[in-house]
Amino acid sequence: MAKGQSPIAENSRVLAAAMVGSTIEYYDFFIYGTAAALVFGPLFFPSESVAAQTLLSLMSFGIAFVARPVGAVAFGHFGDRVGRKATLVVALLLMGVSTTAIALLPTYAQAGWIAPALLCLLRFGQGLGLGGEWGGAALLAVENAPPGWRARFGAAPQLGAPIGLVLANGLFLLLSTMLSKEDFTSWGWRLPFLLSAALVVLGLWVRLRISETPEFREAMAKGHAPSVPLATIFREKTGAFVWGSAGAIATFAAFYMTTAFALAQATTQLGYDRQSFLAIQLIPPFFYAAGIVAGARRADRTNPGETIAMGALGLAVCGLGFGPGLAIGSLELAAVTLSLTMLILGYNNSTLGPWLASLFPVRLRYTGTSLAFNVGGMIGGALLPLVATQIIAAGYPNWTGSLLVLGGLATWLGVRMARPVSHIEDLTTDEQPVGI
Repeated sequence: MAKGQSPIAENSRVLAAAMVGSTIEYYDFFIYGTAAALVFGPLFFPSESVAAQTLLSLMSFGIAFVARPVGAVAFGHFGDRVGRKATLVVALLLMGVSTTAIALLPTYAQAGWIAPALLCLLRFGQGLGLGGEWGGAALLAVENAPPGWRARFGAAPQLGAPIGLVLANGLFLLLSTMLSKEDFTSWGWRLPFLLSAALVVLGLWVRLRISETPEFREAMAKGHAPSVPLATIFREKTGAFVWGSAGAIATFAAFYMTTAFALAQATTQLGYDRQSFLAIQLIPPFFYAAGIVAGARRADRTNPGETIAMGALGLAVCGLGFGPGLAIGSLELAAVTLSLTMLILGYNNSTLGPWLASLFPVRLRYTGTSLAFNVGGMIGGALLPLVATQIIAAGYPNWTGSLLVLGGLATWLGVRMARPVSHIEDLTTDEQPVGI
């Protein structure tokens, strides 16, 4: 490190690769969620019931959460045996191609059931790519961190989430303001998906300019790795996987309840104006980013687990007022509700990367971290918002926040039960040559 230069400045290229790639991935993921909430129902899922259209559209959104654990296993295998860098490049490319292709799809009126089938297939591709993206981006940052900076470095990919959300919602707000409702529904929604292609080129350029992480290079120098990382995790690290997955539930529940779910319900059952609600959704991500920074700074002074546990309890408390905060019908109260929830969400998931990484040795870390994160995502980001949709359809909008309470308590329990690997265990290797 150059004299007087901070670790962040010294590792700016690595941190940029973790953050930029994560921003692009989350942008891709979020524009689908926004489009699913606004236009995919009538365009791809015809039905006499608006509620049924919204439900089917959000179910297509949830397909990616089924794909994410599959992507975690597939990309984790190569990430643990071939390397973090190459695996991250392929994950980014897969998600970018899937997202861009969505812009070119025919609608149900043009192609019948082929249209929603192709939409779901490409959504699966998005999820497959993101399943391998987050874990690799987190490890890229964490495994390059100097002593005392692990949580702050690990926060880099987390910051990609609020940046991607602002880009996605801001672009949709701009388009819905500039275009008539008919033009936006007809072709305007396709533009954010096309823009993804340019963003992916930028992300690939950044990631191809970085080197492999020091910790993985050290593991490769030993010449040993598990032949099948997934099998080794289930044989040796079942507890770490189970409690790690629980530790990720609150992050996903809070995030998707405050973004895609809130937008879908606010502009249909709750009767908010679409442009007005998109506008207030640009505010919470700044609180989200502030929470990430605050949580990461505290975690480097204490430890990541304590920060996650405190944030999880905070989200459980927020859940008590989440439903009424949206259902009352006040834009100002809705903005406060979403902003407060995202502030605590940022604090909660600021150190999720270094915490999950601490549960698995280097030889299993890509697979273990990615799989636990994405299984938690399948529960918190797909299942809980769908249950919340049913709660509103049944006439109980004030009770949707109870799912945040459950998610927060599940994460608190997961953090309390999980045990980080010891230094000696981290040096243990399997008697298998490194390679595909």
